[in-house]
Amino acid sequence: MEKLGNKKLDMQKLLAPLALVILYVAFSIIGGKKFFSVDMVKNILESSYYIGFMAFGVTFIIITGGIDLSLGTVMMCAALLGAYTFKQLHFPLIISIFVTLLVGTAFGFLNGNLVARLKLPPFISTLGTMMMSQGIGSIITKVQSQTWPTATEPVGGWFKKVFIRCDLFGIKAFPVGALWLVAFFIIASMILHKTKFGRYTFAIGSNEEAARLSGINVDAWKVAVYTLSGFFVGMAGLMYAAAYTTITPGTGNGQEMNGITGVVIGGTSMAGGSGTMVGTLIGVFIMSVLKNGLSAVGLQAPWQTFFTGLVVIGAVLLDIQRTKAANRVKKS
Repeated sequence: MEKLGNKKLDMQKLLAPLALVILYVAFSIIGGKKFFSVDMVKNILESSYYIGFMAFGVTFIIITGGIDLSLGTVMMCAALLGAYTFKQLHFPLIISIFVTLLVGTAFGFLNGNLVARLKLPPFISTLGTMMMSQGIGSIITKVQSQTWPTATEPVGGWFKKVFIRCDLFGIKAFPVGALWLVAFFIIASMILHKTKFGRYTFAIGSNEEAARLSGINVDAWKVAVYTLSGFFVGMAGLMYAAAYTTITPGTGNGQEMNGITGVVIGGTSMAGGSGTMVGTLIGVFIMSVLKNGLSAVGLQAPWQTFFTGLVVIGAVLLDIQRTKAANRVKKS
């Protein structure tokens, strides 16, 4: 029985990469040659950057048994305030980049303290910071859209070249963002699977009370987990800004679902205690292929939202089945 249960769990681990292949092939058949084009591959990569950074951070949170609904709005708030300091306050671009990272990290630290120190449910506390981040960005910018520099601007033209694309290695418009994504994927993987930080993250998610009794300062580590996720959200803000340039106040709602769903599709359990960065990366590409594929076949934004919602429901149902299967293996 145990061998059968383990085989079933191993098969479930293959579902995410299999789904990615099937999804890409399906959109290639429906969308035709356009979906196989180099431009489409670049679009898929570029939309995966900010989703990926959100997903890397929230993987740690979900493994602890928590959730963060503020990912999308904090990402946009960070990018918005970074652009504001550059365009309106005329800060050097490097300082504006630092501001973007600082805003994301600060909201992560706030979320961590609300959850760990004040004992608010993660759903409620991050729902509150979701609205706060929307409000703060709109108040400071006076509900005015802000822009980051384009590649042709004399001041700050290097921003897109450093974070999104440039002519490199003899390749025109080389996707530099992919290098950032891979580099931080490796860093996040090392933190999660090779350090005390990662071990404690899994321990808290598996059994918080047992972790506390074993001497782990659970509250401090939870704050650290949410703060780290906040830094990744700040990075997501930079990648979004580099890809799309214009940041609109009051936006970001729904973006968190791309990151969270990617994590769950990749095999991280919403119940906490299990997950991998490799699975998260595969889930991120699934969400990016879905986003660009639906657009490529001519479906308008409402339909894209509808199908993304279906994927969210499917991911949660899959997670429930994985949890049940894991529990059956433990009992046997």
